[in-house]
Amino acid sequence: MTQGPPPPSAGRRRSHEDTGGHGNTAHRPPAPPSGEPALGGRALQRALQEVAALFLRLGATAFGGPAAHIAMMRDEVVRRRRWLSDQEFLDLLGATNLIPGPNSTEMAIHLGYRRAGWPGLIVGGAAFIAPAMLIVMALAAVYVRYGATPQATWLLYGVKPVIIAIVVQAIAGLARTAVREPLLAGAGAAALALYFVGIDEIALLVLVGLAVMLWRNVGRSAVRRLVLGMVAGLAVLAVGAAALAPTALAAASGAASSVPFTVGRLVLVFLKIGSVLYGSGYVLLAFLRADFVERLGWLTDQQVLEAIAVGQVTPGPVFTTATFVGYVLGGVPAAVAATVAIFLPGFVFVAASHPLIPRLRRSPWAGALLDGVNVASLALMAGVAWTLGRAAITDGLTVALSAASLVLLGRSRVNAAWLVAGGAAVGVLSGLGR
Repeated sequence: MTQGPPPPSAGRRRSHEDTGGHGNTAHRPPAPPSGEPALGGRALQRALQEVAALFLRLGATAFGGPAAHIAMMRDEVVRRRRWLSDQEFLDLLGATNLIPGPNSTEMAIHLGYRRAGWPGLIVGGAAFIAPAMLIVMALAAVYVRYGATPQATWLLYGVKPVIIAIVVQAIAGLARTAVREPLLAGAGAAALALYFVGIDEIALLVLVGLAVMLWRNVGRSAVRRLVLGMVAGLAVLAVGAAALAPTALAAASGAASSVPFTVGRLVLVFLKIGSVLYGSGYVLLAFLRADFVERLGWLTDQQVLEAIAVGQVTPGPVFTTATFVGYVLGGVPAAVAATVAIFLPGFVFVAASHPLIPRLRRSPWAGALLDGVNVASLALMAGVAWTLGRAAITDGLTVALSAASLVLLGRSRVNAAWLVAGGAAVGVLSGLGR
């Protein structure tokens, strides 16, 4: 069956994206259907420089965890640079949420691949990780020498309200694309309710995705009711498993037995964690404690908490907690090895899954699954923003910072990184005045 010409709006959008929003038709050649741009020579070199510059800056300034990182990436690559559309960004986000590993780093890898092909895949991820790794390594050196990490309380006091505004603005923009019909609006509301109930994040994504896929494709009446009953049953099982997991872990954990430290064993542990870990830094905390405190006896509970704290308060991916652990245990070589090990599986997963995303979108069944996962991903971002917002916006100054950031984001093309820097400056000045 032949396809007709694309609608005029699609043609205009392709033209604008190809120019990068700057009127230069040589700025970005059209991408083939696979999503990998056919670049060569100077065009590839220019694209790689753009990817490296963007993600090096984000890796050095993106505070606030994965939701904030993804919001800042969307501001840069969709709103400002127009490398891709909101729908394409959502599809990458949905696919990222279905694979293990650090979500924001995997988005950087996806976006680098989308912009500059296979070389961009490596450059995008490495550029996002490197600044955070170096910052965490410096803090780890201070920790090893003095037994404590520098405090960043006032800096984060000013940064967090700005981050909440950035996340809210991104959710609003993405929701206009993701929530196209009442079914998806209902699925997103259900996902948000399940998040606050406490259901596991990956179970929530799968359940909502399956519900949308089956609702659209299996027909009505009795069959549909049967399908929804099965999904509801799976949800109950997932909630029960989440409730019983801590008890099972405690029962399975024995007394810590010290195992001799080697970099090879450290690498294997972090390869395992990077290959299977879904969820937030708090899930990472559970893995680190089980492996390094209870099973190997290499760290104390206090050291693991310090490692998580450093990963949370520094910019870039939270998984650079591995850098801190590696440095504490074996200096610079172990820090680099641990960092490579925990992030390496993410590169592999993205390389394997990225070419499949356009095919998923073309399939009625897989496309519906992706739509469900997309709205569930936005619901997770909204839930995280609400939880963090209650802790971050606590007085008149933080309310003013968040409100001003929302206004600037909505009415101008101000770069989110400048807002974060401004919030940090206000926080530090506020601390000096008290």
